[in-house]
Amino acid sequence: MIRLAEYDSPFGTISIWKSRKSGSLIYQQNGHCQSEGDGNGTSLAGYVHAIFGLIWQSNAQSILIIGCAGGTLATMLARASRKVAIVDINPTAFALAKLYFEFPPSVVCHIADGEAFLAARADTFDSIVLDAYQGDVIPRHLRTARLFQRVRKRLRPKGTVFANVHLTDRADDGADRLARAMAGCWADIRILDTTGLSERNAIVMAGSVAALRPPTLIFPPIVEAAEVEAELRAMRFRKP
Repeated sequence: MIRLAEYDSPFGTISIWKSRKSGSLIYQQNGHCQSEGDGNGTSLAGYVHAIFGLIWQSNAQSILIIGCAGGTLATMLARASRKVAIVDINPTAFALAKLYFEFPPSVVCHIADGEAFLAARADTFDSIVLDAYQGDVIPRHLRTARLFQRVRKRLRPKGTVFANVHLTDRADDGADRLARAMAGCWADIRILDTTGLSERNAIVMAGSVAALRPPTLIFPPIVEAAEVEAELRAMRFRKP
């Protein structure tokens, strides 16, 4: 790996790395990988393609994403002609997404805490994505029942919410705990997970999600597409 740059931000050190083998770019904050793209802004993370595929199925046209890093999900959705807004508390994230990850100017950027943004605004969306991290954990205030009450108020009828949860081992019940926080707001809650894998990312979803199918690779990256596709094939729906 080649370190291209290092930046001090209000929320820690951000490093941008480039793979010698594939040319992919990695966004790392305080030692934790938060985005990886193919050099053209398309993600190399299976869970990002999973969320993209689920949103594609739901036919959502207006999407709010809480959490930026390299902004690859927003970039992919914008290229699919979706209207995308993204919220991040760290202004450096937006600058680096534009500089290194082909982040498109059509994405509306808001520098704010995710919960504060939901509380202050009256905008509504077809889909809301939660993918905000401090290190490798979701901030505590972004995984509460109160947060999802605010999310529901910002969803249009038949809207959907998707949350990326990083799980550290097979005993990690973080996805199920987040599902319980959603349970007071929605009847339909599902988890897309990889059975048998230890460290992984699971997607917790709620709203109009009952008819969603396991996602497939729709926008292949220019490198490592087979690996991403294999990640998607291994993901299965399960109940909380």
